[in-house]
Amino acid sequence: MSNNILGLGFILIAGLLSAKIIKKIKFPAVTAYLLLGILIGPSILNLVPQDILKSSGLISNIVLGIIAFGIGQNFSRFHLRRIGKAVIWISVLEACGALALVTSAFYFLLRQPFYISLIFGAISSATAPAATVMVIREYRARGNFTDTLLGVVAIDDAWCLIIFAVSLAISQAIYAHTVAASFMIKVFFNSLLSIFGSFILGASIAVLLSIIYRFVRTQADLLILTLGLVFLNIGIAIWLNLSVLLASMFLGAALVNLNRYYFKFFDSLKMVDSPLFLLFFVLAGANLEVGILNKLSLIGLSYLIFRVTGKMLGANLGAKISKSTNSVRKYLGYALIPQAGVALGCALIVKGDFPQVGNMIFTTIVATTVVYELIGPLCTKYALKKAEDIIIH
Repeated sequence: MSNNILGLGFILIAGLLSAKIIKKIKFPAVTAYLLLGILIGPSILNLVPQDILKSSGLISNIVLGIIAFGIGQNFSRFHLRRIGKAVIWISVLEACGALALVTSAFYFLLRQPFYISLIFGAISSATAPAATVMVIREYRARGNFTDTLLGVVAIDDAWCLIIFAVSLAISQAIYAHTVAASFMIKVFFNSLLSIFGSFILGASIAVLLSIIYRFVRTQADLLILTLGLVFLNIGIAIWLNLSVLLASMFLGAALVNLNRYYFKFFDSLKMVDSPLFLLFFVLAGANLEVGILNKLSLIGLSYLIFRVTGKMLGANLGAKISKSTNSVRKYLGYALIPQAGVALGCALIVKGDFPQVGNMIFTTIVATTVVYELIGPLCTKYALKKAEDIIIH
């Protein structure tokens, strides 16, 4: 198909219908979007126009930015006082749990070189806030479990970026047989600079948004203002080589603490974000190569198993230390299974930095992402249901 507008219309209508159909068997809509993307993507029916496929990066940045902006509203002073301790403990320990278990399994059981084991371990600490937020929105989940989950998926990608930056520096040093402390310190401080820069950017745009809001009179003006400044924030983050996720999350977090009418900004975006989310997940499915699933070797299976185990053990330990509720301790780990954009981005960097093994690492992460993105939303729904934050008849 070469007609882009026809292709967009087809994707939106087919996505809507597939979500309705899959709802009959109580599967989340995000699973339907991904399966549809795989079906109409280049690997099978090849119905998605090439120009739309090529715009996946643009759509991905916009949607991840909007999602991270929405997640930021969970970081109000009130919420942080209520769940801050639990979010910090759980997010740190589930990220470190996956890192430790995957690295150890690859090094001691699979006998992989330490630098490869460390890279897999670092990537395993990421989750997928987009898929998690989609499931929460679809089932209108509410409650302490949902608040804690949103806080954890919002912040754990920040831990992942820090862990990955340090692990990559160590792995590069080992790979090049030049374990230079100065090089690793430089990379570590660059990652801290990126986080600090993202905070400054997000907070500055939030102040600007609050000032201009005084002159807004209609709902349409508010939508244009919010969308415009969210895009501006994403664009500047890319231009300055900062994290789009962190800059957008800091924008939402600063806004919720600066402006008492903050909910109006987040509500205005809900008028337009659903088609973008649908498009994002269908294109994510379309970009996955089905043939890669055949390459899921022992390495891929080990990554799948030990990442999930590490996240569940870490989340459970973090919940115990922070004295969280029984449902958070028992079920939060299930909701952290999805893996997508951040992990793929890290794998892409590795592919370029390690010519000899980078392709194997990238292929493994892509293949496991297919599996995680298909079973992850179902696990998130299961956790929300067991925690009684959603009611499904």
